[in-house]
Amino acid sequence: MLTNAFRKYLQQLTPISDKEFDDTVDFFKEQVLQKGDFFVTSGKVCQQVAFINSGTFRVFYLNEKGEDITSCFCTSNNFTTSYKSFILQQPSSLSIQAIEMSEILVIDYEGLQHLYSGYLTWQKIGRVLAEKEYIVMEQYASVLSNETAKEKYLRLLMEQPCIIQKAKVEHIASYLGVTRRTLSRIRREISI
Repeated sequence: MLTNAFRKYLQQLTPISDKEFDDTVDFFKEQVLQKGDFFVTSGKVCQQVAFINSGTFRVFYLNEKGEDITSCFCTSNNFTTSYKSFILQQPSSLSIQAIEMSEILVIDYEGLQHLYSGYLTWQKIGRVLAEKEYIVMEQYASVLSNETAKEKYLRLLMEQPCIIQKAKVEHIASYLGVTRRTLSRIRREISI
């Protein structure tokens, strides 16, 4: 059952009693997405938040030139959504796509609001997740502006090594802000 990993993850954020967990887990539904399936589609309002039990997702957007830009990769034991779209209930500027078969637990907007209003534990979970997301975004912005492409690639190898095997080369290059050719050169330099 997908809920075992979910319970363990929540316990790492804040203590949650068996009763609180049992009362709230029914708000989450299991889904399986195949490689290439979209969890969020740009231009549509994001209606759900997902806990990734297994699998990997790519978050991307189209820039002003129409180029596909990968902004992050989301892996197992993490939440993912188009936060701005979900919170404001406005069309998303992001797309979130499975890059491999993925098992997720999803909750819709109304369900999450119900948990926030009914359980102090869920208010804390929401706050902790928002803080974690902010830190990740700030770190990514710092990495983009302060590290070389080679340093960014080495960081990806250290922090998310599974991405190197699972993501397409062009998506990794886009995430790092380099061309495929530059990424190939960096890989050659590292393997020497």
